Amino acid sequence: MTAGPFLTARWEDLLLLNFDCPPESLRPLVPAGTELDPWRGRHVLSLVGFRFLGTRIRGVAVPGHRDFTEVNLRFYVRRPRPGGEPRRGVVFVREVVPRRAIAWTARLAYNEPYVTASMSHDVRLDPDTGGVVRYGWSVDGETHAMEARAAGAAAPPAAGSEAEFITEHYWGYSRQRDGSTLEYRVTHPTWKVWPGLEAAYHAAPGSGLYGRELAEVLSKPPLSCHVAEGSEVEVYPGGAIG
Repeated sequence: MTAGPFLTARWEDLLLLNFDCPPESLRPLVPAGTELDPWRGRHVLSLVGFRFLGTRIRGVAVPGHRDFTEVNLRFYVRRPRPGGEPRRGVVFVREVVPRRAIAWTARLAYNEPYVTASMSHDVRLDPDTGGVVRYGWSVDGETHAMEARAAGAAAPPAAGSEAEFITEHYWGYSRQRDGSTLEYRVTHPTWKVWPGLEAAYHAAPGSGLYGRELAEVLSKPPLSCHVAEGSEVEVYPGGAIG
């Protein structure tokens, strides 16, 4: 019998800024048993801000921890499987949330790289006309913000598009303390998206949150941006891969 989800929630108002990243900056971070998953020859690093709503752990809602903001930095990998289709997933470099209990739970369950921060958001989106979305966070006195504008009506991403690639990786891979890899599944329906306009990421000079090499990548303008409506999601317990 398949185990039920570890976490259920709604992920809404996703802002995804995408940067072209040299593969040599990502290879040291690739978990064992996976390999980098490029899109049309490019290795993509994505900064993603969104809202967690109605969060439940094993079906239980924890008061004061149901609705919150998250910002994460991630890249894309695949797990080859002999005789089967590769599993396409993401690896998180850093995940930022506003409450220590959330970070502690995620580190305990998945050994994901969570930190806590003071966070804010300004979301004014209409599915038919678009709008604006902005996320801000402050870690150890260093301020960060990401923002973009969406116009027109949100629509499912075109087959083979970058928007489809970015939003439809359904596995997570996390390096464990002993060097092994944890694999876990994330399910959600296809999201409607807008192409993001006037996208930008602002960071405090010399910020160390993402490390020197990746901070240099993030200092350049994003090559693309997508804004997604989001949906209900389920995150399942992880298992070690060989």
